[in-house]
Amino acid sequence: MPVPEGYHVVRRHIRRNPRPSVKKMSGWTIAGICALVWLWGHFIGFGASDAATPGTPAPAATAPTAP
Repeated sequence: MPVPEGYHVVRRHIRRNPRPSVKKMSGWTIAGICALVWLWGHFIGFGASDAATPGTPAPAATAPTAP
C-alpha cells in the first residue's frame, strides 16, 4: 500500500503527519496587552496632552471698562 508523502499509516488508516506547532497568543494574552495599552494611555498618557493646554490665558471679552 503506497503512502503519499507527508502521510503515515496508523491502524490501516492514512493520516497526515503532524505539522510543527506555531506558538499563538491566547485570548487572555491579547486582552492583557490591550488593557496594558489602555492603562498606559489613561494614567501616564501618550504625550499629546502637553500641546493641548494653552500657556497664557486669553483676556476676558466681557471685562468692565474703567470710566
